[in-house]
Amino acid sequence: MYLCSREGFTWVFQMPVEIHWTKGKKVASGLKGCCVFLVGMMGSGKTTVGKILSEALGYTFVDSDEYVEQTAGGNSVSHIFQQYGEDYFRDIESEALQKLSIIPRQVVATGGGSVVRPINWKYMRQGITVFLDVPLDALARRIAAVGTDSRPLLHLDSGDPYTKAFMGLFTLSKKRVEAYSDADVIVSLLDLADDLGFEDVSDVGPAAIALEVLIQIQKYLQDNNEKSMQTFL
Repeated sequence: MYLCSREGFTWVFQMPVEIHWTKGKKVASGLKGCCVFLVGMMGSGKTTVGKILSEALGYTFVDSDEYVEQTAGGNSVSHIFQQYGEDYFRDIESEALQKLSIIPRQVVATGGGSVVRPINWKYMRQGITVFLDVPLDALARRIAAVGTDSRPLLHLDSGDPYTKAFMGLFTLSKKRVEAYSDADVIVSLLDLADDLGFEDVSDVGPAAIALEVLIQIQKYLQDNNEKSMQTFL
């Protein structure tokens, strides 16, 4: 059994996806069926955190990349990139987000590049967007540990796995950082690690990140409700 305390709330869990989380129910009530779209760079933990988050909220979890692969006849994202190019993949991705955006009570882990197309924001704005902001160094370490074979945008000609991952992520980040900042909620792992007393963001587990997402969504909903009341008055 583990304990995770944050802002006076203690979350008790035995396994990352086996949780008892009353806060999730409270946030789900405020969401009123509204979907949650997780955005962020590859390796930021959107899928892992999303699964825990969906269980806490009582939502269905969907990985948009896997959804695209099913739509494309079971072909992997890497295969789609290699055979048809990135533009073709982005077209299918947009179609997938359009379909997913109209289904309530879902946590959707989006692809890292989904934010580059304005039309995708139109779909995701039908729910709440959450940016998982993870330092590039931590992302590169994670990706280098498992390899870049499944990451078509990180296929560089030379360099050790970490350097290839970091340089590729750095290039992508410059193109996407402004778009990521448009998310309704931003969860910074640097800030969270500091709050929890960790020196390395990699020490912050997905359960703690999911809890922070819930806390920040709740704050976002409260702020919006207060703004609506002030407008009404």
